[in-house]
Amino acid sequence: MTVQSQSVPDNAQLFQQQSVIDTSVEAMTAFHEQPSALGKLTPPPIFMQLHSDTRTSLREGELTFTLWFGPFPVKWHVRHEPGPIETSFADRMLAGPMAYWRHEHIFEAVDGGTRLTDRITYAHKPGIAGLLTRLVFGPIPLQMLFFYRHLRTRWALSGKQDT
Repeated sequence: MTVQSQSVPDNAQLFQQQSVIDTSVEAMTAFHEQPSALGKLTPPPIFMQLHSDTRTSLREGELTFTLWFGPFPVKWHVRHEPGPIETSFADRMLAGPMAYWRHEHIFEAVDGGTRLTDRITYAHKPGIAGLLTRLVFGPIPLQMLFFYRHLRTRWALSGKQDT
């Protein structure tokens, strides 16, 4: 696991997914504050194993976890920090599989509920490590991952599945 530098690399890419969910910003925030939220938002067959959680809020603290892709572990260490607006937060990779990763979770009140925006700035490592992360964290896998995450968030906040 490599510690990530603070600056955004020149080769960084941007991924963004938006959905309007029939809920309040407060309910969206409360869902994301649940200690079990990351596990709920991790799609099967990936398994999330939490090692440490020192967050004091969505906007402050750190998490260390492993995503298991079958028998293959991918360890992450992320810091939660303020996002671009008051009703947002970000998690920035301090160490893990990518050369750079910053994920902004933005909640905005709009007609029809809350607009959930997931905005990720990311860069792959060079060489074989970058080839492997492109397979798991490239544009198409990210579209599938965030389709699932937005659907799961919608279900949780509508009461269709337990929260």
